[in-house]
Amino acid sequence: MSGEILIHIVLVIGLAVGAQWLAWRIRVPSILLLLVLGFVAGPVTKILPPEHLQGDWLFAFVSLAIGIILFEGGLNLKLSELRGVGRVVLNLVTIGVVITGVLAAVAAHYVLGMPWEIAAVLGAILTVTGPTVVLPLLRHVRPNGRVNAIAKWEGITIDPVGAIFAVLVLEAVIVMHEHGPGEGGGGMVATILPSLEALLAIGAISVGVSVLGAMLMIFLLRRHLVPDYLQSPLALTVVILVFALSNELHEESGLFSVTMMGVFLANQRYVTVRSITKFKEDLQVLLIGCLFILLSARLDLEALNYFDARAFIFLGILILLIRPIAVVFSSLRTGLNWKEQGFIAWLAPRGIVAAAVASLFSVRIAEVYGADLAGPLVPIVYMVIIGTVTVYGLTLQPLARVLKMADSNPQGILFLGASTWVQSIAKTIQEQGMAVLLLDVNENNIQRAHEHGLPAVAADALGEQVFDELDLSGIKRFIAATSNDETNSLAALRFKEVFEGGEVYQPAAPTVRTETSQLRVPTYLRGRPLFGAAHTAHDLERRYEAGGAVQTFGITEVGTYEALKAKHQNDLILLFIVRGSNLLVHAEENALTPQLGDMVIVMLPPS
Repeated sequence: MSGEILIHIVLVIGLAVGAQWLAWRIRVPSILLLLVLGFVAGPVTKILPPEHLQGDWLFAFVSLAIGIILFEGGLNLKLSELRGVGRVVLNLVTIGVVITGVLAAVAAHYVLGMPWEIAAVLGAILTVTGPTVVLPLLRHVRPNGRVNAIAKWEGITIDPVGAIFAVLVLEAVIVMHEHGPGEGGGGMVATILPSLEALLAIGAISVGVSVLGAMLMIFLLRRHLVPDYLQSPLALTVVILVFALSNELHEESGLFSVTMMGVFLANQRYVTVRSITKFKEDLQVLLIGCLFILLSARLDLEALNYFDARAFIFLGILILLIRPIAVVFSSLRTGLNWKEQGFIAWLAPRGIVAAAVASLFSVRIAEVYGADLAGPLVPIVYMVIIGTVTVYGLTLQPLARVLKMADSNPQGILFLGASTWVQSIAKTIQEQGMAVLLLDVNENNIQRAHEHGLPAVAADALGEQVFDELDLSGIKRFIAATSNDETNSLAALRFKEVFEGGEVYQPAAPTVRTETSQLRVPTYLRGRPLFGAAHTAHDLERRYEAGGAVQTFGITEVGTYEALKAKHQNDLILLFIVRGSNLLVHAEENALTPQLGDMVIVMLPPS
């Protein structure tokens, strides 16, 4: 039996990682493949027998995993981002939640034919969106302006708020069922008062426990009582303790507690939490995959019976009617224009919290109302998850292009370093219609960049707040091009958090010669090598200052590029190729070949 359990664990982890890798390769939302593979592995093939996934251990694991995911989300919330958008976010997670819950319940009753009690619970569950689906969409689309901050804050904070709202609705429904409808005003009071008391208790407990957890972390890290290699395990331990203690004091308060703890740690100035954040991001990927595999494998084949015309009408009402109404009312007197409202109204995919809460609630509803009434809850939520992720995932970027809220084909470059040779390259790329942004700590370099019409920011690439200071609209890749190779390597590692690893570059490393060896920074600690991996930043700077020019040539006929190389005795550095609307970076040697119709950007030798 133990061997079978071990095989199931390995299978869940393998499917979780494999599905996300495959989704990356074929460029589809990973949540779709996770749900499909989980369903195939569970009720379809029985490789993961659904009857083995019904115990209390699963729900405990699901709750704890969601807590860790929300803590990581809280670590990404900077209060500085709320300048000018705080009121909108507050409205979305209060007014918007109530409107969504009420209208979704009405639609569930009249369209799906659910009893009011079950419809109310379903409506409350569907108020949550979640960072696990919102943040990947934002990274993919890269919207400009304030909608990015609004969507990120709503996606992270609405999970605990929506979960608590759903718990209160469920408790109210159960209390009403126990008291019966015939008690008049006394029954209504008996329903409302426990919910208000629970809400106040959850708020007080969550604030108290989260502050204690954050203070404990700050105390231990500030006094260096924990070595670096134990900081991430310590943070995970404290998160688990905070979650468990909060839930022990009041059921379902743990999610709010760990989210607030993450926000507290992200906005304090006493200790750095960068290493903790990175660890949680890696853990989050594994947890999300495992949760979706496990929860979808619990379904049975009868769940497909609920995927009928009424369910798709209900999905359409959620997307086309309920979400826009909630956004419009939440945006009143906030200054959002119609384009910003339209973008936010088209961004409400449901994620892992909705799936987990539905699975948990279906058990309690079945105990109170019977399995027949509880049966549609989980399948309908899963159908909404699949439907919203598919619709928003496929249409958000085209909508952003129509609304001019994002670049539909970002090809721009963020340069670290703004010396004269970097400015020349950036100006040439800008003239090809590509976005560029220069980052440097040298105010003189930034001033000269501005004089040449180049957008530039004076900031430290390794600083805690650097990501908050940059507008990456239209930016796809990062080039670290300072004169310090160690700084370039550290910045490349840092910006792999934002860009794909294959789109992070730096010049070749200078070789440090000793009597016995040549020392280089290990390849895995660097970005991809630039320009054939043969030129250091010092080489490029000396070449430019000696008279080397950055120029663009069109490949109009076969042999044009070869003739150009021969003209300059093969002393030509290929930098980039503009092919159609795409900018191709010359990275490793012989990795890029000009073709007919291309525009090549090269650095000529000194004249």
